[in-house]
Amino acid sequence: MPSPEPPSLSPANVLPKVAAVRVADGERLRSVQLPGITLTVRSRPPARDGLPPALYVHGLGGSSQNWSALMPLLDGVVDSEAVDLPGFGDSPPPDDGDYSITGHARAVVRLLDAAGRGPVHLFGNSLGGAVVTRVAAARPDLVRTLTLVSPALPEIRVQRSAVPTGLLALPGVVALFTRLTREWTAEQRVRGVTALCYGDPERVSPEGFRNAVEEMERRLRLPYFWDAMARSARGIVNAYTVGGQHGLWRQAERVLAPTLLVYGGRDQLVGYRMAQRAARAFRDSRLLTLPDAGHVAMMEYPEAVARAFRELLADTGQQPAAGERTTRAREDEPADQSTGG
Repeated sequence: MPSPEPPSLSPANVLPKVAAVRVADGERLRSVQLPGITLTVRSRPPARDGLPPALYVHGLGGSSQNWSALMPLLDGVVDSEAVDLPGFGDSPPPDDGDYSITGHARAVVRLLDAAGRGPVHLFGNSLGGAVVTRVAAARPDLVRTLTLVSPALPEIRVQRSAVPTGLLALPGVVALFTRLTREWTAEQRVRGVTALCYGDPERVSPEGFRNAVEEMERRLRLPYFWDAMARSARGIVNAYTVGGQHGLWRQAERVLAPTLLVYGGRDQLVGYRMAQRAARAFRDSRLLTLPDAGHVAMMEYPEAVARAFRELLADTGQQPAAGERTTRAREDEPADQSTGG
């Protein structure tokens, strides 16, 4: 639900300049101006004309760069674009200050409607998973398939390791946290985020770590960074408390698109135990569990996610090109326990 707080930030056109966002080889960035929002979109040129479009939506504190490891693995399968949600990556804050799940979903719908790219293969991680679930339930005409990596769907018993992230939603917590961590370097912050989000932080390459530090330094210079984090965290908490037809689990049950669910056994933010509930909620679902993965499997195990997505296409009659079919993705039963409790 929309934040009751009024926007407290300067318009995007008077925000201070910061370092440029990193663009990997083969990627392009463009800015899309829509009513009330300006979105940065990261894309890769498709391997050939006529490939179906795909859109990737990142999680809390992330950006379109979170999909840079996965997108090239699907170059011959889809025409890939990844969006920076309002207030994240290189997208400025929304004019109305609305960082709710519904607000972010509205931004995704506006982007798809304006571009005329729908229906798309829609991907979402964490917060982005909740956002695209809402999009798929409300606008089935825009979605060919749905791929959810550790989606932030409501949990009754939240893991202790996820509590600090949820606390960002409380008034005053961000101000307190910024005071307590004022002396932390960007490198220390990235190590903390990596330890929280990866099943095995050693899988981050030295180059990847350096790039993440540079991006963290850039984000910390943005005057709206913590505001976007706090309000988006509040949006997740609010969505967890909404029941009835607007509840995320109820909306999951209404999703018509074939759905691939990806859960990590070492996820410290979304409970591994939620995998089976999600598999039951989405009516046409396939489940890939990765016991050693954390919260961002598309970054940690992009090959496994790409392979499972190709199989989703094959299983639903949207066959990849010759030579690109892989073996069926494994649908392991998750262990009857959660990481961090």
